[in-house]
Amino acid sequence: MPPISRADADLPDRAQRVRRVTQLANLDLNLLVALDALLQNQGVTKAAVQMGLSQPALSASLARLRRHFDDPLLSRRGNEYFLTPLALQLRERTRTVLAGVERVFAAEPVFDPATSSREVSVVASDYSVAMLGARVAEILHREAPGMRLRFAANTPSIVDDAAHALLGTDLILLPHGFITDMPHADLHEDRWTCLVAETSTEVGDELTHEQLRTMPWVMTFHSPTASTPAARRLRMAGFEPRIEVVTEHFLTIPALVAGSSRVGLFQERLARALPAAAGVRAVRAPVDLGTLVEAMWWHPANDRDPEHEYVRDVFRRAAQESSG
Repeated sequence: MPPISRADADLPDRAQRVRRVTQLANLDLNLLVALDALLQNQGVTKAAVQMGLSQPALSASLARLRRHFDDPLLSRRGNEYFLTPLALQLRERTRTVLAGVERVFAAEPVFDPATSSREVSVVASDYSVAMLGARVAEILHREAPGMRLRFAANTPSIVDDAAHALLGTDLILLPHGFITDMPHADLHEDRWTCLVAETSTEVGDELTHEQLRTMPWVMTFHSPTASTPAARRLRMAGFEPRIEVVTEHFLTIPALVAGSSRVGLFQERLARALPAAAGVRAVRAPVDLGTLVEAMWWHPANDRDPEHEYVRDVFRRAAQESSG
């Protein structure tokens, strides 16, 4: 029997690659747009209005999608449609892929900020937007007036699957400790502090160990997979906060603390920027809550993209200005 050549050994892999290329070539990009509209609107009527199509035309697209996935995608109960388990999986993926496709076809052969009409998409917490948003917008207004800046709130699901999310967004602003194996650049440092009500007479300039254990807390992103680094440090030091309120927005913490016996974790720089009428004051914790190093993260596919390099430079400059 003659020896198997390397070319023959590679046949299965090459056949798979050819099959994948053929499948992609046969895909109708309009179906991706239709899928996104159907999943976001959870029904044919609203999706058809969004796309400017007739209901029969979009129903035909839905039929093709159902055949492709071998799944109904939308199931009807009474007068309402509900997404099937597969459709729920596809909803975020479809939006991410479609955003990536739009970015591919929006690419320009020569990038000039002054004439660019690109939309810059950034996933960030309200803390990050408060620290950098205005300065980034000011730089873009001055240098790239045709570019649009879009901030989307970060969520535990986005952070847990950052590599996938970054296919459809330019940057994720997030402290270290959540994302790994992705290109990043540090923007600024901050420290954690605690907020208590301005009217609190029980707490001095520093919380006691007993107060850490007994006072009710306001926490952000409290779940098995989502927590602030400061909250993790509390637990590592042996303190399990008695959580009374959970919020996913840092800027809501002062209002949830003011006039109450609660305590909340907050960033020092943001605390210094609070108005006097906020009704809270910053106090020290009896344990080291650590330093927050805010960074911007992006997909490696954008490393040498001139437009993306410019956007990253804008955020670097904005961070330098805010720290100055």
